[in-house]
Amino acid sequence: MRLFWIALGLLLASCKGETGAEVQMDGEMGSGSERELIVVAAPRHDDPYYAEVPDGIFDFHVAYARAVAGLDDFLVLTDEQSAPAYIEALGQARVAIAPQDDIWMRDFSLSNAADPVMFRYTAEGQGGGRDGQDEADQVQEELAAVMEEAGLRFGETDWLNDGGNFVDDYAGRAVVSRKFLRDNALSEAEGRALLVERFGLQHVAFIEADEQGGLEHADGVVAFIAANTLVINAYPEDPVYAAQLVTDLRAGLPGVTIHPLVTPYNGDEIYDARFGSACGLYTNMLVTPDRIYLPQFGIPEDGEALAAVRQWTEKTVIPVPSQQVCAMGGGVRCMSWQLRGENAQRLRAWAAQQ
Repeated sequence: MRLFWIALGLLLASCKGETGAEVQMDGEMGSGSERELIVVAAPRHDDPYYAEVPDGIFDFHVAYARAVAGLDDFLVLTDEQSAPAYIEALGQARVAIAPQDDIWMRDFSLSNAADPVMFRYTAEGQGGGRDGQDEADQVQEELAAVMEEAGLRFGETDWLNDGGNFVDDYAGRAVVSRKFLRDNALSEAEGRALLVERFGLQHVAFIEADEQGGLEHADGVVAFIAANTLVINAYPEDPVYAAQLVTDLRAGLPGVTIHPLVTPYNGDEIYDARFGSACGLYTNMLVTPDRIYLPQFGIPEDGEALAAVRQWTEKTVIPVPSQQVCAMGGGVRCMSWQLRGENAQRLRAWAAQQ
């Protein structure tokens, strides 16, 4: 297994609302520095794991593309069998034939769009254990092949961590759950020193995930909406955890501003018991330099969350319907790989040739 990852490291180092209705975009994909490229992956048409939910995933992708239209760029990676439906809905320019082995692109892609680094994707997303790690490596290798073809530039490390467990403000601060420490047999001091050195961070806060076991991602608990400014879930039913969360954040991030946000968590419908639900978790938002794409779940609290985040930030806050996928354990941020600058330009150019 270690030999596999070394080989992968060498590979890396070489470097379409309503279905059937075309999304009206403002021209072709832009190349301005203020526009990010948001990349999502469709499930393979014959993947049995997603056999019950492909329509919901498709509807989410189309709704997400509608929200992004004219603001940032959007690209779907899919297989040949699913491509026609996406092309009809989104247009050819926003679809590339590059089937991926999973849909949660945040976790196995690059962390930090400004200074991109690829962690080694952990086994939990693929079921855990040795077989799970083998599958996780395969998932990441599939995406690595695309990145190599496109000529993307990035760093890589064999430290185990999912992108969903690296929440940073692009200004020298990050929040990571302590699963990172356990996975890599590190003390808190060692883990902090490693992340500070590798990412040029100034401060790191380690937190306990709100659900122990499984993924334990920080991005279901907190989100940076500005430099040293966090939105966190409110936990009225668990005041002990809520207090410890705030204590850990303040200990790791001196002077941090913390905004508790309404959290109408709903675990009534869970697609896979190993991963819980993301329904009602507005913290799983996607943040760009100028915009925030905020999950919405078709519930009364949506408006309250939207108004609160708009009050706390100068960024434009755009609602994204996410009730189609939240029962699977993720949402807007979990689904998204963010690229900017030269890497975004290179992937756009690669996609245009597919």
